[in-house]
Parts: sequence; structure tokens; C-alpha cells
Amino acid sequence: MVLPSQDDGLARARGNRWRTLAFLCLAVVLSLTTWFSATAVAPELQHVWGMSDASAAWLTNGVQIGFMIGAVAASIVNLPDIMRLNQLMSLAALAAAAANAVLLLEPSIAVAVVARGVCGVALAGIYPPALKLIATWFRTGRGLAFGALIGALTLGSSLPHLFRALGSTLDWRVVVAASSIATIVGAVIFAVMAREGPYPFARAVFDPRQIGAVLRNRQLVLANLGYFGHMWELYAMWAWFLAFATAALSGGADVSVPAASVLTFCVVAVGAIGCLIGGVLSDRIGRTATTAGMMIVSFCSSSSRRRSRERRCISATWGDKAPVLMTLPRRPPQMSTIVSRATLTVLR
Repeated sequence: MVLPSQDDGLARARGNRWRTLAFLCLAVVLSLTTWFSATAVAPELQHVWGMSDASAAWLTNGVQIGFMIGAVAASIVNLPDIMRLNQLMSLAALAAAAANAVLLLEPSIAVAVVARGVCGVALAGIYPPALKLIATWFRTGRGLAFGALIGALTLGSSLPHLFRALGSTLDWRVVVAASSIATIVGAVIFAVMAREGPYPFARAVFDPRQIGAVLRNRQLVLANLGYFGHMWELYAMWAWFLAFATAALSGGADVSVPAASVLTFCVVAVGAIGCLIGGVLSDRIGRTATTAGMMIVSFCSSSSRRRSRERRCISATWGDKAPVLMTLPRRPPQMSTIVSRATLTVLR
């Protein structure tokens, strides 16, 4: 009888990593639908709830603020070390689904904004731990793996717009309910299919003294500043584009819901392709060169200006933004690698 060697076990583990990556990406796509679910139906909510533009904007801002609070809180209490990663992501997805479903109760605007904040806190328990978990499966090709996961986040964020387009004749509640149901399915996948790989990280405890060391690390500070600028540009465009598309397509007349929502879905979702390209390039030519190149293209594209009549507005915008759609709506996997290394020092 020949006992399996350690090398055989690692070979099987390497084969399983693609299966794990596929299920993890699927779960992230489904779970991240709650991020922009309220943004996708903001026009309907403004009409039904009598919300102002500023109040509607807080339905998006609440998620962003909640995510930041959740990420910092998870770091302080060292949550990814206290819980198994798949359990953490599963429970976080269930919490996000529940917070998202609060909108179905048609609460006050204040309660709705708080619920969106809670949703953001919960989402902080999905995306960063997912990056950490997949890193335990990949030592080589980690850029591609991160690119696939971040592409899944991008695609998931775009899906509420597709839900809205496909259900344009239905009530806005269908979009919100579909997002919560998708997130619950994602929670089940996390719980059943997500497991840590053969390259686990060492356990660590939160050390506040490391904050100073991080701030003195020039390369890390520059990476964080670049990532901050990219995130500002990214979420501004994601949150703004539906309003822009609706106004640009209308030309002063009523515009159908599907047209603006389908365009917004395409604009956001196509960023997943940029994530994969960035992941492949980061493994081949290096993370710094890939990140700098992608962000330069994004800057040049978003800075270009073209005056045109209203009837040409969308075609001009699409032409100007085509390179941005491949770079801006993609959270760069190579940058995430740099930033997550510092984050994981605290998280793990």
C-alpha cells in the first residue's frame, strides 16, 4: 500500500484552488448586490417616499461609511482570527441581506440611511476576508485570483441595475428583494463551499503600535494615497452614472427605465474585464507598473473633454470613458495586494 505523499496533497490542493475561486467569486457576486441596491431604485424611492436629492444620496453614502466603520472595527477586535473566514462571510452576508430588506418596510428616511450603514458594516465582513481566504490558496497567480474576486465585486455591484431594467414594469421592491435573496444564496455558498487553503496566514493580534510603523512606511503610504484617489473616482462614477444616463438619454423627454439602467449596468459590469486584465498583467509585468499604467489611462480618459449636442452626449461619453470602464470600475488587484498586505497584518 502506497501512502499519499505531501506533494500529492499539495497537488490536489492546487487543483482545488480553482474550484474554490469559482465558488468564492459566485458568492461575492451574489452578496455584493446589496451594495448599490438602493442606488439602483433611488428615482423610484424619491417619487414614492418624497425624498430630496440629498436624502437619496445618503442611501449610497450610508453604505460607504458603514463599510469603513466595519473594516476598522473588524481590525480592532481581530475578527477574522476570532471566527473562521467562511463563517464570518456567511454571517455577514445574512446581516447584509437583512439590513437591505429593511427598505421593504418603507421606514423613515433616517431609519433607511441607518439600515444602509448597517449593510455597509456587514459588507466589510465579506470583501476583505474573501481576499484573505483566496490568498491562502494562491502563492503563484495571486494577482489573477485577486482580479477575479474584485471583478466579482464589480459585477455584483452592477446587478441591481440589471434587476431594475428587467423588472421595469414591476415594483421597486422586486429589486430590493432580489438583492436580499441573492445575498442569502451567497451566504449559503460561503458556509458550504469556502474553505481556507494550504497556505494559511499566521495568527496575529492587534497591536496599536503598528499604526505608527504603517504611517512611516513611505511605499505603503503612497500606495494607500493612490488607492484612496482611485476609490474616490470609482464610487463617484458608480453612484452618479444612473442619474447621468437618465438625463443624457432623455434629451428633455421621458426616458424608459430599462435604457438608463441597462447602460449603467454595462458601464459598471464591464469593469470586471479590467479586473481580470489587471490581475494577469500584475503577475506578468509587476503590480506597480500595472497599477501606474491603469491609473494613468483612467486619468487621461476621465480628464478628456468633448463638447457636443445633447443628442450626441451618450456616444461621446461612451467614447471618452471606454478606457475608464476597463480601469476605473475595477478595484486594482495589484493595489489591493499592496494595501491588503498591510490590512491583513492587522486583520489576521
